[in-house]
Amino acid sequence: MKNKKIRCYVYIRVSTTMQVDGYSLDAQRDKLRKYAEYQNMEIVQEFADEGKSGKSVEGRPEFQRMLDNIEDGKDDVQFVLVFKLSRFGRNAADVLNSLQRMQDFGVNLICVEDGIDSSKDSGKLMISVLSAVAEIERENILVQTMEGRKQKAREGKWNGGFAPYGYKLVNGELQIAEDEAEVIRLIYDKFIHTNMGMSAIASWLNQHGYKKKKRQNNTLDAFATSFIKGVLDNPVYCGKLAFGRRKNEKVPGTRNEYRIVKQEEYMLNDGIHEGIISEEDWELAHQKRQKTGVSYEKTHSLEHEHILSGILKCPLCGSGMYGNVNRKKRKDGTLYKDYFYYACKHRRLVDGHNCSYRKQWSEDKVNDAVEEVIRKLVRNPKFEEAILNKIGARIDTSEVEKEIEELEKQHRQLTGAKNRLGQQMDSLDITDRFYEKKYQDMETRLYRLYDEIEGVENGISEVKNRLLNIKQKKISEDNVYQFLLYFDKLYDKFTDLEKKEFLNSFVEQVDIYEQEQPDGRFLKHIKFRFPVYFNGSEIEELSWDNESTVEVVIMMTYCGDKKK
Repeated sequence: MKNKKIRCYVYIRVSTTMQVDGYSLDAQRDKLRKYAEYQNMEIVQEFADEGKSGKSVEGRPEFQRMLDNIEDGKDDVQFVLVFKLSRFGRNAADVLNSLQRMQDFGVNLICVEDGIDSSKDSGKLMISVLSAVAEIERENILVQTMEGRKQKAREGKWNGGFAPYGYKLVNGELQIAEDEAEVIRLIYDKFIHTNMGMSAIASWLNQHGYKKKKRQNNTLDAFATSFIKGVLDNPVYCGKLAFGRRKNEKVPGTRNEYRIVKQEEYMLNDGIHEGIISEEDWELAHQKRQKTGVSYEKTHSLEHEHILSGILKCPLCGSGMYGNVNRKKRKDGTLYKDYFYYACKHRRLVDGHNCSYRKQWSEDKVNDAVEEVIRKLVRNPKFEEAILNKIGARIDTSEVEKEIEELEKQHRQLTGAKNRLGQQMDSLDITDRFYEKKYQDMETRLYRLYDEIEGVENGISEVKNRLLNIKQKKISEDNVYQFLLYFDKLYDKFTDLEKKEFLNSFVEQVDIYEQEQPDGRFLKHIKFRFPVYFNGSEIEELSWDNESTVEVVIMMTYCGDKKK
């Protein structure tokens, strides 16, 4: 009678960056199966995490599923087989914690290539030592990599990644791209020599026909304030190279969670590349950025917020109207009362613009009018039914998901090409008289592949962020709809800040007439961020210039005392 076979799991992991010790996923699987057969073991189930980091157990779904199975008592296994301890994990604490979780349920670990069995007396000690060594080795690799990048920065060489706007990469070095450099010079010139701010510069470029060249999977050709800010804050444009402006720091109280933190001090070296602007212009822009980047602390009416600030548009120039305050003081100089109003921000020369609209609107009057419009909308008997139908509706993200799929396919192809090239380099005949030349050619191709892989990885990250934004927008939309159902009950209980946050999430734009109309109306048009139910159909805006959209009940909203 044959001996009963020992039941076991097999766990395999291969990272995206390398085939560890020359063993692919299939090679590891084959080795473990042969070991199990030789040891009279029955492999009940195999778990494989392909393209996953071993620095922590987080982000390895198959590994987590295996541990859950063990804790649930599934399959009645006694061992987990791994190729090497480094495949089980490189973080010493995680390795030991995971092993303890397994042993609490009578399951031990066997590392085939390392010859370690945790069921034996010396096994757990060896695991403790080797996992700590693996973690130290990983940290040393990171330190060495960073030191290499630092040295490259000291030498003024570009440290990899995409070239900043205005430059192109030629053989790994930055060279000015004249078709983009004109915009960089314009940005600095406008910022230094005019009163224009970053938002105004972006608007000026867009209004004067300048198009931003689409790069790195960017789908927008318009200039944004964030782009202008990035250009003004980057010393690369005056021929310098910054290193360490952002640092990956561990989140306190966590084991493997990190965050990007902006650094006050960083390395700044002369680059070997040519600057698009002079150092003098960079210094002037930097000084202005330090002055204009200061935020002012509010000292009066701390609970008051200008609820429609920026959403309300000037009837003449179309720019945002912003809240302001007029403080009336007693004769003895003590504060008496604050009067809040909306006015066009361009009524004085601001950001290079001027507007002749001088009228100031009482904030309470405009806020109450917009609030009453929303109240009339939500009180419509059919509104609740229409909104409930919209909540939870599916969104079509197939095009974005297809884009991710294509990029991931491209990533697999590039990674495969990189791995094959590495194998070819290893198999070169050292006695070949052209060995050095062949190796250098292959090394150049290898670095180029690394750049391409990094570019695709950045593209995947950007598209995934776009997908996340689409889904978050849907969630935000549903949240707004949920709130609208209870608008009458909740809005009056909100603080000014909460009212402002809600209206910013629901209302995109409010337009007014230059003067109050004879019948008391002053609202002209409201545009919503999401469709709402009104007058038998879904709409995204209300216009009081269009009589078909006007109900008497809403008209009355703007007639002030006349409606009484």
